[in-house]
Amino acid sequence: MYQNGYEQYKMQSVNTMTRGEMLLLLYDELTKRLTRAQIALEDKNFDLFERSVQRSREIVQYLDKTLNMEYSISYELRRMYEFFLFELSRLQAGRNSAVVDELKPLVAELRDAFKEASKTAAV
Repeated sequence: MYQNGYEQYKMQSVNTMTRGEMLLLLYDELTKRLTRAQIALEDKNFDLFERSVQRSREIVQYLDKTLNMEYSISYELRRMYEFFLFELSRLQAGRNSAVVDELKPLVAELRDAFKEASKTAAV
């Protein structure tokens, strides 16, 4: 019974989010999955590592797919997302956690930029 109520709450929360809030949530989830991949790699849990990297790729692909190409900034974001996907492929192939150390600050910086833009747009 509680599980069903929790699921309804989650769905309602997601459905009432603004685009800015949803974008920040996606970046937070990307950071979480990168961290999970790094920990799984250290623990030699390769199944969890693969799932975490794959989910990270799916998030970046979704972010890229939802870009509005009417804005010039979208072209720069597309290039950044392509770089992220390249680095995720490199991470998956080489299983080198240093790649995560390189990606996480870039993701955090982009997230923070969107957070500031969201505040500015709300004013």
